[in-house]
Amino acid sequence: MSKNTKVNAAILIIGNEILSGRTQDTNTNTLASWLNSIGVKVNEVRVIPDVEKKIVDTLNVLRKSNNYVFTTGGIGPTHDDITAKSVSKVFNRKYEIHKEAFKILEAYYDKGEFNKGRQRMAWMPENADLIINPTSGAPGFNVENVFCLPGVPSIMKSMLGGLKNKIAGGEPILSHTINLRTVESEIANSLSKVQDQNQDVEIGSYPFFHAGKLGVSIVLRSENQSRIDNCNSQILKFIKEKDIEIVDR
Repeated sequence: MSKNTKVNAAILIIGNEILSGRTQDTNTNTLASWLNSIGVKVNEVRVIPDVEKKIVDTLNVLRKSNNYVFTTGGIGPTHDDITAKSVSKVFNRKYEIHKEAFKILEAYYDKGEFNKGRQRMAWMPENADLIINPTSGAPGFNVENVFCLPGVPSIMKSMLGGLKNKIAGGEPILSHTINLRTVESEIANSLSKVQDQNQDVEIGSYPFFHAGKLGVSIVLRSENQSRIDNCNSQILKFIKEKDIEIVDR
């Protein structure tokens, strides 16, 4: 895949605990930041429950409209960890014990500890490629363009390094942030004009509340630093004309 190719991905967060609010999702932030750094733009993020039909139907949509799909959650040792079985159905592959994964797990646990529950983590779609887990032994896996990672944030993050050779990205997506002591309505028209003149730069404005005062962060994103710089100059010009204060956060 050439560096000039636009490469995109979807993130699918799987887990009832996320939807119920019991667990906070931090994996989206970690994955999106990492993907941007290797030139893969995240098109969308979805959060769905541990329901087989929902997982299968959602993956079938996402894998056809994105270069890559990353799932987190549902590959552990308990009865509700059904991601691997669902992915088997997506690709019409047998759901079976992955011999290499079984060996890795068997070696990781002390004698007598590799029980039936833990053996569930070795069940995967037939001929799945493993994603090595340097933290807790249990590997993730990928089938074609679908990459399945664990839901535990620290473990998921530790496995990203092992994916670099499997993901072909485009140019890294760069960003620049300008923090202003203002409100969005004050800069909306001026910002729209800058966006119209810079279609190849993604411009976002995000309100924040800091040190008891309101502000707005303007974030510029592009694969080209000179386009960001040009856009930044145009924004700084209207900021100066409006006498808006630039602040540190």
